[in-house]
Amino acid sequence: MAKQRIFSGIQPSGNLHLGNYLGAIQNWVKLQDEFESIFCVVDMHAITVPQDPEELRRKTIEIAKIYLASGIDPKKSSIFIQSRVSEHAELAWVLNTITKIPELEKMTQFKDKSQKGGRESASMGLFDYPVLMAADILLYDTEVVPVGEDQLQHIELARDLAVRFNHKFGETFIVPKHFVKKEGMRIMGLDDPSKKMSKSAKSEYNFIALTDDAETVRRKIKKAVTDSGSEIIYADDKPALKNLINIYSLLSGKDIKEIEKMYVGKGYGDLKADLAEVVVNFLEPLKKKMAEFSDEKVLEILEEGAVRVQKIAKKKMDEVKKKVGFVA
Repeated sequence: MAKQRIFSGIQPSGNLHLGNYLGAIQNWVKLQDEFESIFCVVDMHAITVPQDPEELRRKTIEIAKIYLASGIDPKKSSIFIQSRVSEHAELAWVLNTITKIPELEKMTQFKDKSQKGGRESASMGLFDYPVLMAADILLYDTEVVPVGEDQLQHIELARDLAVRFNHKFGETFIVPKHFVKKEGMRIMGLDDPSKKMSKSAKSEYNFIALTDDAETVRRKIKKAVTDSGSEIIYADDKPALKNLINIYSLLSGKDIKEIEKMYVGKGYGDLKADLAEVVVNFLEPLKKKMAEFSDEKVLEILEEGAVRVQKIAKKKMDEVKKKVGFVA
C-alpha cells in the first residue's frame, strides 16, 4: 500500500526558534517514516515582506542545514527550495482566478502582519500568501499537511480551492487534511505567554533561537516571565509556567506529571535553571551537526530534491493547464 504524501515548509526569514522546531520540524522527522514526505524552504513566501537578498540566501541554506541536522533524511524525504520549482507560481496564478477577495480579506495572519506596517504599505504578495500556500500543497497531491494551529485557516482555503477547482474543471486535486500535534503546536513567547514564540518578535527575550549559544539560552530563560504563586504545577491559569513545562517535556522526553513531581517543594528558579540546561543539551549537538554540512553539500541535496519533486509538479501543472483550456 502506497504511503500518503505530506508537504510542509518554513520561511527563511528571522531566526528559527524552539517553537519552529517543537511545532514543526520535530514532527516532520517522525512523520517521514510514515509518509512520503516533501519539505520545502519557502523563499517565495519570505519575500511577501521586505528581505535583504544576501541575508535571504544565507538563511535559505541555514534552514536547510537545520532540517538535515534535526534528522530529516534526504533518502526518505524530498527537501528543496520553493523558488527552484516554477510550477508553484504558475499554479498560484491559476488558483487566484477562482479565489474570492473576501476570502483573503478575512485571513487573520494578513490582518496581523498588515497592521504592523500599516495596511496601505502591505504588498499584494502578503495579501495573496494563502493562495501560494494552497498551490504549494495542491501541486503535489498532498494528502496530509502538518501545520501549526495558526495555519489552519490557510489549510481550509486550500481545501476550498481544491473542491472549487474540481467542481468547475473536473477531478484534479486531492482535498488535503491537516495534522496538528497538540503539545507542540503553540510554543509561547518567553516574554508573553499569551502570544506564540515568534522569529519576528521585537525582543530577543521572546524566543530561543536554534543558533543561540549556551549563555544566551541561560540568560533568556532566567528572564522568562512566570506566574503568581510559587508552586510548580501544569495548569491553564498558569500559562507562563505551562509553556516552560511544555518545552521541558518536549525536549527531555519526560512526562508532564513526572516534571511536576520533580519540583515539589522547589521554586521557579530551580525549574528555570534545569530547563536552561535541557535546552543547551539539545541545541549544542544540533549546532554541531549543522556545522558538519558544507554549503556546497546542502545545495547539492536541495537540487536533487528539486529535480525529484519537479517531475510531480510538472505532471500536475500539465493536467491543470489542459483542464483550464491552455494550448499545449
